[in-house]
Amino acid sequence: MRARSGPAQTGPMTNPFPRNTLPRKLLLLFTALSLLLAGCALFNSREPLEWTRVEATAPDCHCADGTPFAFWERRADTTKVVLFLNGGGVCWDAATCAFTGERGKSDAYTWNVSGVDPQNRSGMFDTTRGDNPFSEYSFIYVTSCTGDSHLGASTQEYSTGLTVEHNGYANGTAALDYLAEQYPDAEEVVVIGKTAGSVAAPIYGGLVADLLPDAKVTVLGGQSGAWPDDPDFNTEVLDTDWGAYDAVPDWATAGLEPDAWSVPGFWTQAGLHNPDLVLGRFDFAYDPNATSELTEWLADPADLLAEIDRNEAAIEASGVTIHSYTAPGADHQIFEPDKFYEIEVDGVGLAEWIESLVNDEEPPADAHCGDCGP
Repeated sequence: MRARSGPAQTGPMTNPFPRNTLPRKLLLLFTALSLLLAGCALFNSREPLEWTRVEATAPDCHCADGTPFAFWERRADTTKVVLFLNGGGVCWDAATCAFTGERGKSDAYTWNVSGVDPQNRSGMFDTTRGDNPFSEYSFIYVTSCTGDSHLGASTQEYSTGLTVEHNGYANGTAALDYLAEQYPDAEEVVVIGKTAGSVAAPIYGGLVADLLPDAKVTVLGGQSGAWPDDPDFNTEVLDTDWGAYDAVPDWATAGLEPDAWSVPGFWTQAGLHNPDLVLGRFDFAYDPNATSELTEWLADPADLLAEIDRNEAAIEASGVTIHSYTAPGADHQIFEPDKFYEIEVDGVGLAEWIESLVNDEEPPADAHCGDCGP
């Protein structure tokens, strides 16, 4: 016979997982999930760039056409600052310096800032990305509007009705003074120059180190590695047209006459002035846009890589170390596009290499393409 079941139990049920004996696997799973969610929240909390326009009020600050000069600021971590020297193009005669085009920009250069807008850029300016080395940094964004790579200090009448103010040094150093005043406790300053802006990057790096001697200063020049050391260019453009030789501090020209004062030599002068500067450059091996205005002064316009390698060898022969990343091909632009995160040379990503250049005690090894193109 089947046994009759007893009465239903009316007392409290026993919890198979008492509060103090929660299975270890479940506890670990809960902890991991909590950490994952916290990590996602941290990543998503990164803020996009928001720019504030800063009007330069000094009387000697203006663009090539005499209109007011301005730069842009993104305030974030006040101990870490990027000084970004945008290119803006270059000019040195009536044809290249003419005030043509729309919104202050001709085919050759930017001659006023009415059309400049650093908003909505990607690449290193996408500060929402977790792999952006500069996501937490404050930025000072300076565009040249004088056709002189942020170095000029002269007024030139190139033709009847065309008077050009090559006033880049006064504009750039006004932005630099603002940086020093607003970020006096900066521990890291990274000077990044893009195309023509990278020509002046080492000189501005030395100026930053003079103004903020307690800060670590890193200089990264992008895409001017093939600018030549040519006595005619040095004398006719840098000195005579732009007036740069007499504008910069004494250390930048020490021991050099104008004909020997060259763009590759700027790196040498900065490195000798302050050996603590961390100097680096990026170039595409055969970027024709980086030197399109300079063909008459290049040893071999078809072999830009040879010019790049020759310039680097001369810098390092002077006793100054410059860390370099040379990518293959004839591409142009690197800081704004997303290829900033995609380019690799010898298995080393550019963004990763730059982060090491800025943050590591031992800077990264040079990365140089093997099969470079063009």
